[in-house]
This record gives sequence, structure tokens and C-alpha cells, in this order.
Amino acid sequence: MFEDQTYEAIMARLLANVPDTLDKREGSFIWDALSPAALELAQLYMQLDLVLQWGFAQTTYGQYLDYRAAEHGLTRKEATKASGQVTITGTPGTTVPAGSLFATGAGVQFKTIADVIIGETGTVTANIEAVEAGASGNVPAGTITEIPVAIAGVTAVNSPNPTSGGTDQESDADLLARLLEKVRTPATSGNAAHYKQWALEVTGVGDAKIFPLWNGNGTVKVVIIDSNKQPASTDIVTAVASYIETVRPIGASVTVESATGLNIDVSATVVLDTGYTLADVQVSFENSLTEYLKSIAFQQDYVSYAKIGSLLLDTPGVLDYSGLTLNGGTGNVSIGDTEVAILGTVTLNE
Repeated sequence: MFEDQTYEAIMARLLANVPDTLDKREGSFIWDALSPAALELAQLYMQLDLVLQWGFAQTTYGQYLDYRAAEHGLTRKEATKASGQVTITGTPGTTVPAGSLFATGAGVQFKTIADVIIGETGTVTANIEAVEAGASGNVPAGTITEIPVAIAGVTAVNSPNPTSGGTDQESDADLLARLLEKVRTPATSGNAAHYKQWALEVTGVGDAKIFPLWNGNGTVKVVIIDSNKQPASTDIVTAVASYIETVRPIGASVTVESATGLNIDVSATVVLDTGYTLADVQVSFENSLTEYLKSIAFQQDYVSYAKIGSLLLDTPGVLDYSGLTLNGGTGNVSIGDTEVAILGTVTLNE
């Protein structure tokens, strides 16, 4: 908006206000006195552009977006910690105190939630949560195998199941989407938009679908996914159900469920470029496929076969491909109303 307010333009206006009877040439006293002021004014006009951006929700970011959201009663959702269980092996009768640390080989740390005692079989199951909040705490089964700080009587640890429930702090994009939805879709008197708004206010919820009258008069079903656009954990479902019970209209019967994960299995034969390995290509492709599935979660009712092919061809190291299948077929994969597409098994061959 202020692109024309350059140093040169401002300097010209300042000099124009000085009588021509005075020496205004570059290097003169007048010139040297006005030049710093012109430079500072040019910088100020540049900052004014930023001020305008900070003032509008769709062009602002960070704390300034927080300020705009707060005007509508919205606050950025904080990160949540992943949780799960580990099997601890050691001397029977050994007490493993709450707060004991275990970790993955990559250094993601977890701590026990309560004291546990190793039984006669030499093992005990302990509930754990991630030390740091965020999606990085969602790790596969069998990966929590390290004991960072020695625990007397404990010889080994393992995680029989994946950990889950860890979500990152709400991003600018997600907070903006929630803000715009609230402004553009007025929520009143317990309408569908109101239920969606309530669900989205709960930390860890990434999106929600509302099914009014799904089981007769007065019934409402709320289906949610988490902030990672994956099926929501039991804890998040419980939190949403509990919160809605405190705000719903009297007489409404509300059911809250997690979306069911629909695994998308991909198989193809690829032609690799020189210098690339199949393992490297698979990791890159899985990352782009995961991002695509997240982008269509609760937004699209099918996984596009053509889009998957495009992602594969755009993967660094892939020159060409053939024999692409999605869930065993060569067409789009339909996503049910209460389903969310998630990464399944990716099989790439040369």
C-alpha cells in the first residue's frame, strides 16, 4: 500500500519545501539535514504495511492472531502429551517409582505416572506419558526400549503398543480456520454449528462432524479426529463428551465418537534416479502421502487415485512408476461419513 513512499520520493517532497534560494544539492547542509529524516520516514511507511497485516485475521500470525481470536472468545489450543504403557522387566519385588524415565532409541522420553512393583513373573505393566508435549510422543510399538537413568532392579523395558494422544500446539492455519468458521457459521441455540464449535474448543481436537437426529428426536452424534488428523484417543473423546455435557441444551442426547481410521495401502513399482535408494524414496513418499491425507480429512469423501500417482511422480528420486494400486484397486477409494483416511502400508518395488 505504501510502496510509493520510498526514500527518494520522501526526500524529493522535503526538498521541495525548501526555498530554491538555498543550496539543496546533494552534500549540502540542507541535504544532509533532511536525508536521515527521509530514511526514517521510509522505514516507518514500511512498518505501516505490517501494521495493516497484523490487524486482519487472514494476514496476521502468531500472537497477533491470538489477539484477533481472543476478540471472539477463542484461545489457541496447547500441545498435549502422548500416553501409553510399557512392560518393565527386572527383579521381582522391585518398586519402580513414579517419574522413572524410559526412552526410544531416537531420544523421545517418557515417564511413569505412578509407582509400580515388579511381580513374581519378573515383569510389570506401567502407564506412561511423554515428558514433552507434542505429536513427537506418538511412537510405534516396540520402540521404547531405553533406560536413560539406571533404576535399581530394572533390567529392560519395552512398549507392547504404540503411544497416542500427543498433539502439537494449534498452528496458525488451524486457529485461523476455527476463527473463520465461528465468524462465518453462527452457532446458536444448540444448532449443528454450535456442536461443532464446542467440539473444536477442546484441546486435541482437529475437526468434527455433526449428525443431528441420527438416532431419533433429540439425538446428536459428534464424530471427531485429533489435531494430527488421526482417529482421536479415548481421552480426547471423553474430554469432548464431558465438555459438551456442560454446555448442550437441556434434553439433548449427545454421543461422541472418534472417526474410524481407514487405512490407505499403496503399492507400486518405481524407476529410480541415479543416487537414490528405494528406502529414501519410500520415506519421502510416505511423508507427502501423510500430508495429503491430513489435508482431505473430513473435507473430502474419497482418496484420489490420480493425486496419489502425482505425489509418487513428484517424489525426489522417482523417474517413473507403474502398477499403482490403492487398497488393491486402480481407482479412487471412498471414505465413509465417520471415517478418516490414514496411512496404511506402502510397498514400493524396483
